[in-house]
Parts: sequence; structure tokens; C-alpha cells
Amino acid sequence: MNRRALLLALTSSLALGGCLRPDFRTAQLDATGTGSIGARYTLSAGDRLRVIVFGQDNLSNIYAVDGAGRIAMPLIGTVAIGGQTTAAAARTIEGKLAAGFVREPHVTVEVDAYRPFYILGEVTTSGQYPYVNGMTVETAVAIAAGFGPRAARDYAVLTREGPGGLVSGIVPMTYPVRPGDTIMVKERFF
Repeated sequence: MNRRALLLALTSSLALGGCLRPDFRTAQLDATGTGSIGARYTLSAGDRLRVIVFGQDNLSNIYAVDGAGRIAMPLIGTVAIGGQTTAAAARTIEGKLAAGFVREPHVTVEVDAYRPFYILGEVTTSGQYPYVNGMTVETAVAIAAGFGPRAARDYAVLTREGPGGLVSGIVPMTYPVRPGDTIMVKERFF
């Protein structure tokens, strides 16, 4: 009789164990930076930049960062800015302009549009979407037209580019999303 009770207890605990959500694993993602993307945001392919060269209206424009992390500007050609902050990109452009094109250039670089984020899995419409500053995983799901019928609604797997390559972690729905992140909404078991 005791064996039967033990077997019944073990079976029921295994069945209910599938209902639990996994532990959140955000330590490695937190090391890449969360929250507001302000000054430590590094430029990459897919970003659109507003470059303003004071006193030179013909050079001031919106430029797209290509796959190699460069922008193409009149007079100076391609400028490698991938991996730099907006302030560092402004100094790089100033340096190229000062080399024989503009006397004492003053440049400002702003992000006009951040690179998109991606959402996959159990959402109504998976795909690529424009990034909105301050968004969370829950906001990203809403942008993708909501959860699918079998979606796990209390966590997702988020992958982002870190200093040493891609970093993934299981995150709550309130976790902040950054440009270029990939969100995977998993299927629930029951």
C-alpha cells in the first residue's frame, strides 16, 4: 500500500512540476545593460542617424548604418562608426571633415531610429518590429498582436548581443528590451 501511495505522490508531483515556470536567469543579460539606452548605446547595422554639421546644411542629413557598421557621407565617403557611441561617432566624423574639407567642424549625431527587435514563437504575428524606447517584453508581445493560444504568458527567452557574443536568458514579462534583441515566447505545457 505504501508503495502505491508513494508512486501516486511521485506521479502527481511530476505532473504539477510541468506547470511551474522556470527560474528567471537575467544575470548575464543585466551585465549587457538594461533600462534607458542613453549614452552607453553603441551604434550598429540597422540604426538610422541624424548627423548635423553646424554651418554645413548640405552635409546635415539622416544616414543609415550599413551591415559593416559604416555610413556614407558626401565629401568624406564612408565612415566606420559601428560599435561607437553617438558622441564617439561625432568625433570620428569631425576628424574626417577636419582633414581638408571643413575648417573647425562641429558635429552632432543623434539616433533617428533604432535598429529593430525580433519576436518569435507563440505570438500572433512573429517578425521584425521597430524599437520603441522604454519597451518591455510585454510591450513587445502587444506590438506582435498578443499571445498565441498556447503561449507561456509569464516568461520569455531573450537573446542580445553582449561584449563576448550572444547572451540569452529566461526573463519576466516586465524585463526591458533593447534594440536588436530577439524575444522567443515559448509554448506552455498545459
